[in-house]
Amino acid sequence: MHSVEYGSGTPILIIHGFCVDHRLLLGLDPALASQGEWKRVYIDLPGMGMSAAGPQIDSADAVAEAVVAFARRTFGAEKFAVLGNSFGGMIARHIAAEFGDQVLGIALLCPVVVAEHGSRTVPSQTVLRKDKLLLESLDAVDRSDYEAMAVVQSSENWALFRDSVLPGLRAFDQAAIERISGRYALSIEPEERVPKFEGPAVFIMGRQDHVVGFQDQIELSDHYLQSTIAILDRAGHNAHLDQHEITATLLQEWLVRMESWKQNGSSSLPVA
Repeated sequence: MHSVEYGSGTPILIIHGFCVDHRLLLGLDPALASQGEWKRVYIDLPGMGMSAAGPQIDSADAVAEAVVAFARRTFGAEKFAVLGNSFGGMIARHIAAEFGDQVLGIALLCPVVVAEHGSRTVPSQTVLRKDKLLLESLDAVDRSDYEAMAVVQSSENWALFRDSVLPGLRAFDQAAIERISGRYALSIEPEERVPKFEGPAVFIMGRQDHVVGFQDQIELSDHYLQSTIAILDRAGHNAHLDQHEITATLLQEWLVRMESWKQNGSSSLPVA
């Protein structure tokens, strides 16, 4: 599995969404590097980016187990944190369930909570600001992909989408994606396997996210006892691109809480 690493310290495993690659989340790196000593480990999921996918990668379960194997090889018994976006958020939840208290904390950016698209609670697609001149200047395929996600259209937002989303969107293995799509749900919901998660958590969602929504995530957050929940206005499924500064601040605060958790463990939980 292809990966890139930055920095040193306690590892954070960073998992992108479906049909993209690790470049989707690289814009978060300055925020993750600015607070404490953390080694950021960005992966390309099987069949995406530079990670190959053989015929055995035929489901979300197979992807999840490949990530588990990568984490065991890479981190051993070392404690680590996990950050996941969209489909990668579902995989991150699986990692937290699989590794238990070896996982210090979890950050979920617009995570998949309900795998079946038709069963999700989502708002209608909304565009709060259109930029006709920008759209007319784009290649037809790029325009279609951008229009499908952009809530506030602008040259600045397009540049982020172009540099973060399009590289992976143009590189995935079509056959592998079709296999995984056919069995997109995990066999068992991660939260059904284990007790409630006690480490620091943060849920960051877009108010205008018509892909996964935000209400299902709010309900799931009860499983994560130390969770901050943020629903960002003027943000869609790429909330970290649409509201970069707020997302960075929330992630930095998550890192601060994890530093305390590393030092104090469960003793940092409030006592009634």
